[in-house]
Parts: sequence; C-alpha cells; structure tokens
Amino acid sequence: MGKEISLLVRENIRKLKPYSCARHEFKGEASVFLDANENPMNNPYNRYPDPLQEALKRQIGSIKHVRPSQIMLGVGSDEPIDLIIRIFCEPKVDNIVAIDPTYNMYRVCADINNVAYRPVLLNDDFSFNADRLLDAVDECTKVVFLCSPNNPSGNVLHSDGIRKILNSFDGITVIDEAYIDFSSYPSWLTMLDDYPNLVVLQTFSKAWGLASVRCGMAFASEEITAYLNKVKYPYNINLLTQQFVSAQLAHTDRKDEWVGLLLKQRAVLAEQLGKLPFVEKIYPSDANFLLVRVADPEGIYNQLVNKGIIVRKRNNLSLCLGCLRITVGTTEENNLLINELKKIDID
Repeated sequence: MGKEISLLVRENIRKLKPYSCARHEFKGEASVFLDANENPMNNPYNRYPDPLQEALKRQIGSIKHVRPSQIMLGVGSDEPIDLIIRIFCEPKVDNIVAIDPTYNMYRVCADINNVAYRPVLLNDDFSFNADRLLDAVDECTKVVFLCSPNNPSGNVLHSDGIRKILNSFDGITVIDEAYIDFSSYPSWLTMLDDYPNLVVLQTFSKAWGLASVRCGMAFASEEITAYLNKVKYPYNINLLTQQFVSAQLAHTDRKDEWVGLLLKQRAVLAEQLGKLPFVEKIYPSDANFLLVRVADPEGIYNQLVNKGIIVRKRNNLSLCLGCLRITVGTTEENNLLINELKKIDID
C-alpha cells in the first residue's frame, strides 16, 4: 500500500518553511485591511485572493464527492505534475516511471527538474502490462505516471493493472484523468481513502470547455495535498479564475449535455472516417478524440492545413506510426473535415 508519505518526500521539502502570506496569517471578515500593502481602491480586485481557494474547493468537493481538504488547485494539471516531481524526486538521484506513449509533460517536467524518466512501452493495442512497468521500478523510483484515458491513444488503462501498481509500488502513483468525463469507466477518485499514495489529476480544460482558464485539480490524501499547498506559489489561482470557475460549476447540466453531444459526434466521426479508403485503423477511444492510422499522415495533414483544418500529427510517437490525432469537434466542424478528406486522393 506504499511507504509512509513523509519518507518519500525530499528532506529539504520536509524541512521547508513555506512563505506565509497575509491571507494565511489572518482569515475571516474585517472592516479595514492594512496588512498586505494592497491599494485600498478598486475593490475587490485590489485584494490578494484566497491562497487556498477554500470556497471553490467546497463547490468542487460537493460535485466530485471528495473532502475539500483532498483537493489542490493548480494552473492546469501541469502545475501539480511539476510539484509532485519537485516534492518527491531528488534531482540526479530518483527516477520516474511512466507508460509510453503518453502525455509528454511528465517527461518535460522530469527533464526540467533533472530527474531520470523511464518510459515503459505499451502493448501494440495501447494496453499496458503492469508487470513490465513494475520491472522498471527500483529503489529510486518515487513516482509512476498513468494517464487514463491515455493521450494520444484514447483508451482507458485496465483497472486490474492499475490496482496491481497501487498494491505493489511503494511510491506515489499518479492517475491523470483529464479525459475521464468522456469515458464509461469510473474515476479513481472513489479510491483515495483506500490508497493514501494515490494522486488523481482532473481538469476543467476538456469536458467543461475551459482550457483558456487554466485550472486543474489534484486529488489526494490530506497529507499529500498539504505538501502540494506548501510548495506551490501562494496565490497561484487568481480571483478572476476562482470566480469564473465557481460560476461555471453551477452549470453541471450544461457540461453533461456537451459531453453527451461529443460522445455522439465521436461515434459519427469514427463511422465516417472508417469509410475512407486511406484510413487503416481507428483506435477505440474513451476520450474526446480519435487516434487514426492513415496511409499518408504527412500528406493528409498538409492538405488539411491548406484548407484551414488542423489535426495533430502523432506519427513520431512510439506505436503511433502513420497516426493522426483528431479532436471531436462540432457537427459542422466534423462535416467539414470529412468532406475535405473525401476529396483527398492517395496513390
């Protein structure tokens, strides 16, 4: 079930005395605030925001059925990814294990922090072998990253394999669920209390349609979130973001409607793509995109660009030879894509 969290944390982080801001030292209502060197004009934007976003976390906790103390909010999911590495991985000593191919920010953050990154190749169908992944783990492995549904493949990682990692690996297991709203499989949020070394990442960027707002969520035990909040910058989520996300949370029905529409369009798009002669394979997806293997990915990509339609080349990733990643758009956008693809003639 994992080592004690404090034993996994870098010694300097355990000893770290975090910056204490004015809003940490006084919490509550007052008539006059003269403690933070703020401009007294232009209320409420003259005031520093709540550094722990407590009101927003209460809303999120109610929707996600977790305790607010189990939530850390970051600038997208990338901030908690970086923080996890900084908290648990000693540069030039420890290492990270992750599936391959997957979301590239795990490797980028590892490289930035000078922490060795060990990719473990998935099977040809993008399923993963838990034993093979565990074989890559040694006494210096502090974190395992699992993206499920995975990017760029779109598939959910089998729960038995994930459970084996959680039960066998002593370090921190991170399950990145950026696309979980588009999946029929349940979230791992329900298992937080069973696995104190588990971190689940989710985001407002995908299903909620808030990519430009940059607000991600890390869910974990109170001990882990305490370390995340200790190391993060004091006012990482500004007031405008907190207020805007809070207002959006009142419209979960709209988010659910969007997800339903995108799931229908995903099925229609897959059916239409499957009729094209140069499409060799469409991989099953539990996300809001399709990974598609085609006969001439570079040529097709360039022809679409010339028509103002942008998809993502994934041809250079492991197991993705010949592949394009196509995000599910609106009905109109998907029709434009299919109509242009029908005009392409590949020798």
